[in-house]
Amino acid sequence: MPMGVVTPRPVVGHVQSVDVRSRSARTSRSFGMKGYIVDKGRLIHRVSVAAAALVLAGASQATITVYTTLATFQAVVGTTGTDTFAGLDTTQSTAGPLSRSAGSFSYTADTGTIDGLYGGGTVAEPFLSTNAAADTITLSGFGGNVYALAGNFFDSSMSGAYTSGSITIVATDSGGNQSRTITPTSMTNGSFLAFVSDVPLLQVTVAAVQQGSTFRWPGVDNLMLAAASPVPEPGAYVFLACGVGLVAFLARRRREV
Repeated sequence: MPMGVVTPRPVVGHVQSVDVRSRSARTSRSFGMKGYIVDKGRLIHRVSVAAAALVLAGASQATITVYTTLATFQAVVGTTGTDTFAGLDTTQSTAGPLSRSAGSFSYTADTGTIDGLYGGGTVAEPFLSTNAAADTITLSGFGGNVYALAGNFFDSSMSGAYTSGSITIVATDSGGNQSRTITPTSMTNGSFLAFVSDVPLLQVTVAAVQQGSTFRWPGVDNLMLAAASPVPEPGAYVFLACGVGLVAFLARRRREV
């Protein structure tokens, strides 16, 4: 080594300390931000899923709404089909279950007894009834995604003519049922009733209310089936708005960081 030339010792410890400290600081900050972003992304995802679940939970609560006029019923349903019971035998009983159709919608009518069904009215204008006064008409087996059912419901006499009295109609879906008892003044006056569900209907039963010593038979005419367009309940909109608002807030905070 030449005289007068001093070779400095490498300050290894100092440089290593600085490098390690700097690298450690950068690494810590980088991974910390990444973890924060990932955690926030997961939170947004979880909130979105929770909001969707709340909306679905609100929408899954089936509701049956009852309408008493044809105009209000038609205003809330989609495609509609009508069975006027043309061709129904008015001279003798018909064994059930009886397969029928209303437009593009199919269904079955039955009493669940050996007495079966009967065609009331006349050959030109028949309606659906029962052979035994105490029997209940059950309409079920709906094909074509039926959300709504409507028709004229009334009491009839042994001869198959309208008679005064009360009649009970019960509509059932997966969430429960709705029951109405009405007292029409004729086959067409005060006899219209409609049930609209936000899920497919399972069945509708029709039974005459027996009063005093005079027997009454249930009558159904102009049966209408429809594919309603279910509208989410107001609560579902509230859940959705809250969920979307929270997601938007978190997304905004993410951009600001």
